[in-house]
Amino acid sequence: MDPQRAKNILEAALLCSVEPIAVKELMRLFDDSIDAAVVTTLLEDLRRDWTHKGLELVQVKTGWRFQTRDDVKRYLEQMNPEKPPKYSRATMETLAIIAYKQPVTRGDIESIRGVTVSSQVMKALEDRGWIEAIGHRDAPGRPALWATTPQFLADLNLVSLSDLPALDDEKDQQLADELQKVIPFDLDDSDTAENDENQQAQSN
Repeated sequence: MDPQRAKNILEAALLCSVEPIAVKELMRLFDDSIDAAVVTTLLEDLRRDWTHKGLELVQVKTGWRFQTRDDVKRYLEQMNPEKPPKYSRATMETLAIIAYKQPVTRGDIESIRGVTVSSQVMKALEDRGWIEAIGHRDAPGRPALWATTPQFLADLNLVSLSDLPALDDEKDQQLADELQKVIPFDLDDSDTAENDENQQAQSN
């Protein structure tokens, strides 16, 4: 097939998809007559074709997708302004520990943070599709081991965990601050859910 024709087909498929598409899935557009290396080369060519446009073609963990460039996003937001999601400091610290220290148990997170981890915090992250239990530690009670998901990487425009901001040192209190560099969010300092749970635990 003519390379330009193949690029046009890839372009149409990606523009019409609301989710990233893996190379393996894109190969099905051509009945697997084009191998993964050729598809990847065409995608790289297509990415260069869109270099100076309002959209960009990017690769994330779960595949390839078109997205709005940062330098034009603020103009589009004026048409339909949306508030960034609001996360508590507890939520961000919990997510950061899982992202940088995975796999970890809930007990590991509590040991690092020095406070009880709210069930609401864990559920919110799991419902968001950012964390999942990938197994159990061989220890009393067999606690669940938590790790981030491909959806977490896709939402942050990351190909792998190695793309997370590097830590200047190993101080755990820096984890949430580093993760904030790649997650746009409004900080809610109330931590109501966690405070309520901690108070309940202390009263027991």
